[in-house]
Amino acid sequence: MLEEAGVFSIVLEGIKEETAKKITEELKIPTIGIGAGRFCDGQILVVWDLLGYTEPPYPKFVRIYENLREKISNAISKFREDVLKGEYPSEKEIY
Repeated sequence: MLEEAGVFSIVLEGIKEETAKKITEELKIPTIGIGAGRFCDGQILVVWDLLGYTEPPYPKFVRIYENLREKISNAISKFREDVLKGEYPSEKEIY
């Protein structure tokens, strides 16, 4: 019904792979999977999850490619420390 109504694609989220496969095979429009297995026409992973910015627990389908939460936290802590010590801004960072 959605396809007939003019939908140009469908996101399938958190469903069994075999269900996503059946839906993908039956539709002419693309399916985009997020936690729906390997047989969708495309894949989505929320960028904050992909970059490790969010905190656990993670959905089963999340693969973390980088731990930005830790890196961002470390950068903010270093900035705070430099400000408290009076080391930021320095002469080279002042107009």
